[in-house]
Amino acid sequence: MDLSVVGLLMLVLVGHGVGLNDLCQEERCGKHGPAVRFPFSLREKQPDNCSYRGFELSCTDREETLLQLPNSVKLYVNKIDYASQLIIASDPDQCLPKQLRNFNLSTSPFKFGDMRQGDYAFFNCTSWKGDTDQKLACLSGPGYDIFAYFSSYPIGYSDLTSCTKMYNLSSIPREIFWQNNILHLNWSGPECVHCEAHGKFCRSKNNSAGLETECYDKPKSKEDIKKKTEASVATVGSVLLLLFFFAAFRVYSSDKAAKENQKRIENFLADYKAFKPTRYTYADIKRITNEFKDKLGQGAYGTVFKGQLSDEIFVAVKILNNSTGNGEEFVNEVGTMGKIHHVNVIRLVGYCADGFRRALVYDYLSNESLEKFISSEHGDATALSWEKLQDIALGMAKGIEYLHQGCDQRILHFDIKPHNILLDENFNPKISDFGLAKLCSKDQSAVSMTTARGTLGYIAPEVFSRNFGNVSYKSDVYGFGMVLLEMVGGRKTINDKIQNNNQIYFPEWVYNSLDNGEELRIRIEKEGDAQIAKKLTIVGLWCIQWHPVDRPSMNAVVQMLEGQGDTLTMPPSPFASAGSGRRNANMPGRPLHQALEVITEAE
Repeated sequence: MDLSVVGLLMLVLVGHGVGLNDLCQEERCGKHGPAVRFPFSLREKQPDNCSYRGFELSCTDREETLLQLPNSVKLYVNKIDYASQLIIASDPDQCLPKQLRNFNLSTSPFKFGDMRQGDYAFFNCTSWKGDTDQKLACLSGPGYDIFAYFSSYPIGYSDLTSCTKMYNLSSIPREIFWQNNILHLNWSGPECVHCEAHGKFCRSKNNSAGLETECYDKPKSKEDIKKKTEASVATVGSVLLLLFFFAAFRVYSSDKAAKENQKRIENFLADYKAFKPTRYTYADIKRITNEFKDKLGQGAYGTVFKGQLSDEIFVAVKILNNSTGNGEEFVNEVGTMGKIHHVNVIRLVGYCADGFRRALVYDYLSNESLEKFISSEHGDATALSWEKLQDIALGMAKGIEYLHQGCDQRILHFDIKPHNILLDENFNPKISDFGLAKLCSKDQSAVSMTTARGTLGYIAPEVFSRNFGNVSYKSDVYGFGMVLLEMVGGRKTINDKIQNNNQIYFPEWVYNSLDNGEELRIRIEKEGDAQIAKKLTIVGLWCIQWHPVDRPSMNAVVQMLEGQGDTLTMPPSPFASAGSGRRNANMPGRPLHQALEVITEAE
């Protein structure tokens, strides 16, 4: 740094001056202790009116910063983050679980910063041969060990015959049981975040006893005043000495900041790991499914069983067949669904890859699949109202749109059908079964395939023959359209026959009815149902156009379903028997055999 710049800095400091009347200046217990300022204060170093009630701190003989909570709970304060209103504390005896029974934050201005809280039961065990992950080493002693389990944890899974239950504690943050002896505490008031964001300090407004605060410029510290006085009479040697200390401080600050950043990254990765699917052993799978007791269904790729992670958390466990394929479905499911987070896509809770045994663990949805509610063959086709059917259709469309546009790579499902649309307790739809899925870049328009994949009746024409166009995300649009028409067809009240006594193909029948201006003979319960049925039908017919270029994107489908429906126009006929049909007057003309660039599917 240029000496002339340093000299100018000294003159500026002298010119501005610093008042010594502010008795609430920032203080520390030790050289490396946390800076203490409003809403906190240090006893014996700052007046009581410098802090807000409940924020008083004190210094120990070892220059540790001490916070005393109700019920005589004492914690060391390692760091105070004023911008986030967060305290990072630790137990003086290196045993946070020891103070659990005394923790009562109801009369304190603080609350636990770790939102992952649970209810725990504590056991005293004299002879333990089981899992030691739940052992609290700092509470254990010679001849006995203390263990903590979630209150909802099925006790039958552990051998507790040599244990005595001590007590239950509720709403305990999980981080208390970690071995790093760190506890995060937040405070919500008084609120000073806006001051910190603008580089200012905070204080009570007009010295009031309420939570109202105001911002003010950071005061000059006593050390700055001392340096200013020395600088006014300092020689060149003292300036050089000041520069030396300044450089040392910068090195120290940089190293400290680097360590704090590294710690923050490690904490983030630990938290992120909790959101990723859990890997289970085959023994875990047997325990979760109670030895495969409750079978939910069976398909080409495996059998699905109902499982239970806790008293309140149920899952569906899909045991994959060992004899089918080369593991592609397993890789597709885990690799694809591990990256997906959407309200209309089923959540992959975990997986098992234990030798040749493979399983997938999903959220359990009590209402099973959409197929149960739209086909009289499988269930009650009238159990859902038209409004609910419309909501289900919109949720499906948003889920598929997310797969096509919301991820880093476009996800093509290739098996959109009612059986793969699951319904939760509120009948919200969730897309499932990604065993046939493919990944491709969003800036590409088609994916190469060597063999057709999907379920007959829902497979787009181009999957069978490239004469209709190349395979792309529009193949999922076709499957969605067939599901929409099947939802409408489940409410059909007639049994039309054509001359050869075969039942007429419903999509073609419903297209001809609308095209001829006839009323749909669909079961209607109340006013407005007919308009919903017509809207779902028209959108479905747009989606099943033979050529991919004539089908709308899922984004356009969502907009059509969210609209009133009275502005929708009929699409061209998608059926060979209807000829080329008529093209929508509002649709721009385009060649039916428009070429799409073929790309290689992503691994």
